[in-house]
Amino acid sequence: MEALLLLTGVLSAAACCHNAPTEISNGSAGHLQTFREKFLRLREVSSDELLRRHRCFQDATLRHVHLNSLSTAPQSARYGINQFSDLSHMEFRDIYLRAVGGRAPAFSGHTVKGLPARFDWRDKGVVAPVQNQLACGSCWAFSVVGAVQSVGAMGGSRLQQLSVQQVVDCSYNNEGCSGGSPSQALSWLKQSKVKLVPQSEYPYKAETGICHFFPLTYDGVALKNYTVHNFSGQEEAMMGELVQSGPLVVVVDAVSWQDYLGGIIQHHCSSRWSNHAVLVVGYDTTGEIPFWIVQNSWGTTWGNEGYVYVQIGANVCGISDSVAAVFL
Repeated sequence: MEALLLLTGVLSAAACCHNAPTEISNGSAGHLQTFREKFLRLREVSSDELLRRHRCFQDATLRHVHLNSLSTAPQSARYGINQFSDLSHMEFRDIYLRAVGGRAPAFSGHTVKGLPARFDWRDKGVVAPVQNQLACGSCWAFSVVGAVQSVGAMGGSRLQQLSVQQVVDCSYNNEGCSGGSPSQALSWLKQSKVKLVPQSEYPYKAETGICHFFPLTYDGVALKNYTVHNFSGQEEAMMGELVQSGPLVVVVDAVSWQDYLGGIIQHHCSSRWSNHAVLVVGYDTTGEIPFWIVQNSWGTTWGNEGYVYVQIGANVCGISDSVAAVFL
């Protein structure tokens, strides 16, 4: 029921945003101007476009009231103004939520015993800094590259940023900035034996380009294998997979993440509509609400300095439906 209410709100907000008000009050104009200055929306726009953005901004503030009214438990997620608050829900989905999850076989392995109460691969120095995909639907590529560079560092190599743009341009079974599947990208890496080169050699451009080929003798990181499993109802086993294999690529429902500021997400998303790929780097079960530690690709000004916390145990946001581990 909660997911249905959210979906209704999504459609309503998307529609309202295009019916701009005829004027902006002085007070609300000040809030919008403050937002534009903070998030660098300083380019000149037409009066019609400014009015439309203002309506989206107003819709966002109404959404925040609704979302926060349902988040009353300790450490609950908080929702409010961030860099996406002048986008309609539909615009946000079309630009940023472009990942495809697909079906994964249920995990049939053993649950690891004696897991630590808290585990974070960042503490091991093997997680690269948060990046920003910008206005390109490349989350699927960021999550895959994030996992590969972490597992490489776990094996003793120097932690380095590998090229996301190489995956965006060259993963022929995906659609670049128009979206893609982490599983398809991993399949391409395994079958092609392509080596991911450093980001400095193939920088990110936030647009789909022509693939640049490198000889097989070129220095880079190659994928040997990967697994994809559904851990729904087995999140303790997923914790073991994280500890044993490294950061995990997951595909989630991130519609409500447009408004996320911090705290632990326990509501407001579904396990039925996967649309965004992220990297799970750790977990924490020491508090009242156990949670996954998830690196996103929307920059450090979003969420908890670029991270989001998602409750463990109820497949919140579908976080355990499609879980990939990589092996080098």
